[in-house]
Amino acid sequence: MKLSTKGRYAVMAMVDIAANSDGRPIALADVAERQEISLSYLEQLFGKLRRGGLVKSVRGPGGGYLLARTAGETRIADIILAVDEPIKAVRCTPGSPAGCKINKTRCLTHDLWEELGNKIYLYLNSVSLADVVEKRVLGTSGEVYRRDQGNTIVAAQ
Repeated sequence: MKLSTKGRYAVMAMVDIAANSDGRPIALADVAERQEISLSYLEQLFGKLRRGGLVKSVRGPGGGYLLARTAGETRIADIILAVDEPIKAVRCTPGSPAGCKINKTRCLTHDLWEELGNKIYLYLNSVSLADVVEKRVLGTSGEVYRRDQGNTIVAAQ
């Protein structure tokens, strides 16, 4: 499963606003520059985020965008879903009895991939913008793993 730029950029921009706003609106041009994302692409994404109730726009001089909820209340899954990014690992519609094969049956690995999509959603729904800003999502992702002689995965020293 690959998360497209739409979802990744929306999360990056929302984290930027959460980290830099201090209660004042942030111009998308500033976010675009800091995150190296096209301004026109951000404008499209923020239209969806505004319609999804995740940001508020402030017009005029000194205008820009503010979070509509606190960073602690804004879930990463909400951001991804607001920009129409599906969180799924199967080809067919999750939860649908019809599968993705020509005869509408499910492939042998359907349940495996559907459960992976569920786990990804649950994880992204458990992480808030505040968690990302305050670096509370750091774990073992930065460690390098290798297999030892007994095929047990261990952290490299």
